[in-house]
Amino acid sequence: MGRRNNNDAHGITAWDALADKTRRRILLLLHSRPHTAGEIADQFELSAATVSHHLAVLRESGLAVCERRAQTLIYSLSTAAVQQLVKELSVFLKK
Repeated sequence: MGRRNNNDAHGITAWDALADKTRRRILLLLHSRPHTAGEIADQFELSAATVSHHLAVLRESGLAVCERRAQTLIYSLSTAAVQQLVKELSVFLKK
């Protein structure tokens, strides 16, 4: 558990990313559908720089993916990363 994501240059794990309430709220937004960075920022009373930081952590951890469409950044939930977390947590359900 808590393994480093091989795609992550900064060593941020999904568990690290989940430690913050704002990032968990962003993931809940992304669970419903992909959102633009602006749509995500509109949901929080935070500076654009702070929201950008949270999105960067989520991308670096592998929990969120970002796609550029022209000038717009579209963020979505990485279901593969969430499935990995569920798999890691499942050890606590086994007897």
